[in-house]
Amino acid sequence: MKSKSSYGIRSIDVARLAGVSRSAVSRAFTEGAYIADETREKVLKASEQLGYSPNAIARGLITRRSRMVGVVVADLSNPFYAGVLEATCLKLQQHGLAPLLLSCRHSQDLDSLIPQLLAYQVDGVLIAASTLSSTIATQCARAGRPVVLINRYVSYDAVSAVTCDNVGGGRAVADRLVAGGHRRIAFLAGLEDTSSSRDREKGFVGRLGELGIALHARDVGNYAYEGATAAVRRLLSKRPRPDAIFCANDTMAIAAIDVARNEFGLELPRDLSIAGYDNIDAASWQGYDLTSVDQNLDRMVATAIDLLLRLRDDPGSRPQHVQVPARLEVRGSTRAVPPAKSVRRLTKLRGAGGSRAA
Repeated sequence: MKSKSSYGIRSIDVARLAGVSRSAVSRAFTEGAYIADETREKVLKASEQLGYSPNAIARGLITRRSRMVGVVVADLSNPFYAGVLEATCLKLQQHGLAPLLLSCRHSQDLDSLIPQLLAYQVDGVLIAASTLSSTIATQCARAGRPVVLINRYVSYDAVSAVTCDNVGGGRAVADRLVAGGHRRIAFLAGLEDTSSSRDREKGFVGRLGELGIALHARDVGNYAYEGATAAVRRLLSKRPRPDAIFCANDTMAIAAIDVARNEFGLELPRDLSIAGYDNIDAASWQGYDLTSVDQNLDRMVATAIDLLLRLRDDPGSRPQHVQVPARLEVRGSTRAVPPAKSVRRLTKLRGAGGSRAA
């Protein structure tokens, strides 16, 4: 098959001008292919002179690899997932891969989107902020197209996932709030059917129990500013009201701060401590100064892409769920830990095995 550029220049034209074989031209433009530096230089010089560029689609028909990766993002209104998308595209490009981006509003839309990606013969699929059904997961596996979820996981075995240690992150927030003297502590959940919200709550409530404190109140904000605004109004209208709130993401925590200050006249952290999750850029803004769990986004994305490529290159590999460490970024939205209490707490945690969070 002849590979033509948009200008009608063929690889054989480059080979003739460079004085090399057509296979040498192909190797010069194939990542990881062996070719002598001198030969590559000849090919690149001839290509520049002729205005030649390789036809990636034609090459994909020969190699049976498109060097495209399907990327599905479901919640770009959330700044965290906008960051995931940027990091994913940059990392794919470093690997010489092209992202094929599709967006969906709801998880149920995925079942119609995945077949579109498979029709483009993508090398694999990365999915952020959503999950897919076991039926579609099986379809991808049969097509030899690995799927990796980012920041979510599912219970069946056909799909790999990379998440942060959400349980450990929840435990770290519980330690911080209890050490700051809080006893009426509330949790604001995200989407009830997501692994991220469930695991953050599991770690948080479990650690509170270990420290002898029952959860004071709970509500659901659906990971959205508007949903959190209504939920925080309900929480702060309780009597007695919570003296601390852990929100399952930063978007909800920012809503909580706005409601607490502007509608209830509360001062943070004197009257109320608020912590979030994701450590988005706005968390460090002076107006919020939000204590938040950092998911180690760059490492999570890099791990997901490396896993996808391993699964692509070794189809016999079993799907995996990989966790990266979480880290609590402490800022002014939560009370400082008194020095004496900090020493007593550290001694107690050492005796109990300590927190799981990094």
